[in-house]
Amino acid sequence: MAQVLYTAEATATGKGRDGEVVSSDGVIDEKLAIPKEMGGPGGPHTNPEQLFAAGYAACFHSALQLVARQAKIELSESSITSNVSLNKGDDGGFVLSAKLVAHLPGVEQGQADQLVAQAHQVCPYSNATRGNIEVTVSATV
Repeated sequence: MAQVLYTAEATATGKGRDGEVVSSDGVIDEKLAIPKEMGGPGGPHTNPEQLFAAGYAACFHSALQLVARQAKIELSESSITSNVSLNKGDDGGFVLSAKLVAHLPGVEQGQADQLVAQAHQVCPYSNATRGNIEVTVSATV
């Protein structure tokens, strides 16, 4: 077993997607709502896919910064946009998919593509999802 560096804890209550999520330290305290696109009320509340997209974007950005530092490449204006989709699977169940787009201004396209590919190998979210859900990664400059 790997050495635990940090453990996050959150609790969901209520009616699932129409409930609430709270982290053990209170930093996250969000009401959830089913998006209008899924027949829910939408509105000013978040949903599990948004939370996953935010976490994946932040984690992937950190991995990208790491591989760039190792390659001695400065990424002063980089960003990651993460799209997480809830899809109906072939078996009638539900599955996630993710699309990550890294924006690396000032970096040559080939080098940007290489950095994104390397980040995808070291990002903990990428490692957790690999082989489980469809994930595509790309870079723009």
